[in-house]
Amino acid sequence: MPQTSVQVTAAEISRIAGVTRATVSNWRRRHDDFPAPSGGTDSSPLYDLESVRSWLASRGHVAAVSLSEELRTTLRLHAQSGTGTSDLLLLVLAAARRSPEELSDTALLPDPDLVARAQHDVATAADAVPAGDAVRFEAEDAAVLRALYACVRDEGGQAALAVLAGRELEDSAASGAYQTPAPLADLLARLIPGSPARVLDPACGSGTLLAAAARRGARELYGQDSLPVQARRSAVSLMLTAPEATVTVRAADSLRADAFPDLVVDAVLCNPPYGIRDWGHDELAYDPRWAYGVPARAESELAWVQHALAHLTPGGYAALLLPPATAGRASGRRVRAELVRSGALRAVIALPAGASVPLHVGLQIWVLQRPEPGGPEHKSVLFVDTAETSTGAGAGVGGTAGQSRTRGGGSRSTALDWAELTARVLAAWWAFTEGPGTFEGESGVAHAVGVVDLLDDVVDLTPARLVRASRAEVDPAELSAEVDTTRRDLVKAAKSLARTAGHEEWSSAGAAARAWRTATAADLSRGGALTLLRTVPESARGRAEGRDGGETGARAVLTSSDISRGLGPTGDPAELRGVVAPLIAVGDVLVRAIAGGDGPMARVAGAEDAGALLGPHVHLFRPDPARLDAWFLAGFMGAEENIAGASTGSTVLTVSPGRLRVPLLPLEEQRRYGEAFRHVHELRAEAQRATRLAEETARLLARGLTGGQLLPGRDGGPAHPHGADSPR
Repeated sequence: MPQTSVQVTAAEISRIAGVTRATVSNWRRRHDDFPAPSGGTDSSPLYDLESVRSWLASRGHVAAVSLSEELRTTLRLHAQSGTGTSDLLLLVLAAARRSPEELSDTALLPDPDLVARAQHDVATAADAVPAGDAVRFEAEDAAVLRALYACVRDEGGQAALAVLAGRELEDSAASGAYQTPAPLADLLARLIPGSPARVLDPACGSGTLLAAAARRGARELYGQDSLPVQARRSAVSLMLTAPEATVTVRAADSLRADAFPDLVVDAVLCNPPYGIRDWGHDELAYDPRWAYGVPARAESELAWVQHALAHLTPGGYAALLLPPATAGRASGRRVRAELVRSGALRAVIALPAGASVPLHVGLQIWVLQRPEPGGPEHKSVLFVDTAETSTGAGAGVGGTAGQSRTRGGGSRSTALDWAELTARVLAAWWAFTEGPGTFEGESGVAHAVGVVDLLDDVVDLTPARLVRASRAEVDPAELSAEVDTTRRDLVKAAKSLARTAGHEEWSSAGAAARAWRTATAADLSRGGALTLLRTVPESARGRAEGRDGGETGARAVLTSSDISRGLGPTGDPAELRGVVAPLIAVGDVLVRAIAGGDGPMARVAGAEDAGALLGPHVHLFRPDPARLDAWFLAGFMGAEENIAGASTGSTVLTVSPGRLRVPLLPLEEQRRYGEAFRHVHELRAEAQRATRLAEETARLLARGLTGGQLLPGRDGGPAHPHGADSPR
């Protein structure tokens, strides 16, 4: 029986070929042998996918579309079928347990055998995820099944999950579903002291927070979400990323229908829905969870806070991501006062705008601890304000469709300096937990406030207001010396930038721009000119070792942020638990997997990168130096138009590495271009260094002037309060 094919639009043909829509329109007009429409309408024709592929191959245009994009296209065309995408989530789990060879053989089966194999596979995973209707595949599902098996084989189960869940959320009434950015999820998990074994997320979405807990050593993961597709996605995702953990996920509203009423855990991590007025205020008025006071109708966030505390063992910790209004809204004053008075609230951490959706709001992390009978009395609360943390080029991973309502991730989250933010927050938190009574804090950033001082008429817990009072505590002489040192470094950086900017190694191309004959990275890989390496789940160890041997030892990790900010490897190896990461070598070309943000998209690995582990959101291209120059490759691969043409997605643009295009030039000419690109890289690096120092100098000067440690001199510049320019 012949295998089924699918139909594609002109827009989808452009993505398959890695060209623009205008190019496809030109092909249709100029080439008589271009495939005729096989469906659709005159204004929106559809084309047979296999015919399009054959035509592209005959013209030398090898398909550049990623398999996840092909799965997305096939799902769109399959929408009228009876099989829902949420049913296919089960198949992802089963497929991910098979070897790449088995997946290849399965994808080549005739339609009836393919459907039978999928039916058998999904039956083996049916009991592993939240209950749903029995799944049964039909003959018309073959195209989707084939695309799914191929996607799992080449891009992993997580890539297939993201496509399936995204499609299901688009088709449902759920809106505003986002994934908590990975660096933010890791920060919340690291705020939990010790090594909690049992962790709960009562609004788990796609499971990002529980995955972060698993990377920190948690072995029992409990999740609940009101959207069934999210509950299934979370269960499958966690089983793929943390196969050694026990995963239990349920689908229901945690406040109205708690699926784990008797469960107590070591830690709770949660990014709950915000601003929900219909959360069950009336029917839950006498709920025993409200030990700190009945939350007002407008205070659903304080209901989630108490829900988290109710599920903790005495002494257990919770970290919740909440909107800033929770800290000061009048309707929540009584509950906030009781949380402070009882010692349950340990810290409130203000994040910069853009850390998570909604991106224009600076969200807060509340760290709580369930009081222990007879335990130590907590006499102060830590407040941290990171609003001034520099925004460089991005470390975070933006969100794809993932968690219900406004749960994290978007393109602006990639603009934050997550490494600096995380280090600053954790340093303050660890110092506070080790000695609350002796904690000195950091002026303008971290300050411990006594419980008695917080219990006023408003109980306003906004960090910016409480931290600001600590700025006058800095010694004027120390701040003045720090300003002088930073200003000297800035002058040196500015001189170096001027020298680099003066370098001239290029000339005009004349009246017309040079035209390129290009090949995709996928073409070059097939021809042996380069090798593409990536971080893969532990379940794909055999395939990863076959390519590179990878490992996850105690080495530094090179992150997407390191590339964009021009830094050496700064990532935490603990973040790679459950995956196999290749080792970076000098001369490797590193490309960020998420488009957007500031800073370069690509660079060549130097000596400082050698031996580091590849981060999960970075593509690694290893060129054959006898055929490709590394800097030439990095320069063209990181070009703005190249990245745009190889990216897919709407809110978050994911770079498909095989679609990146490179001009076909002799090696000697490549080297000339490579030398020019290396100078461009040095110019950008010097500019980033000067910018960071300028921002730091400005921040120190502003802090000193507003805090009273520095006084304006007669010429308008700052002066020491007791210097020659100060009034006597």
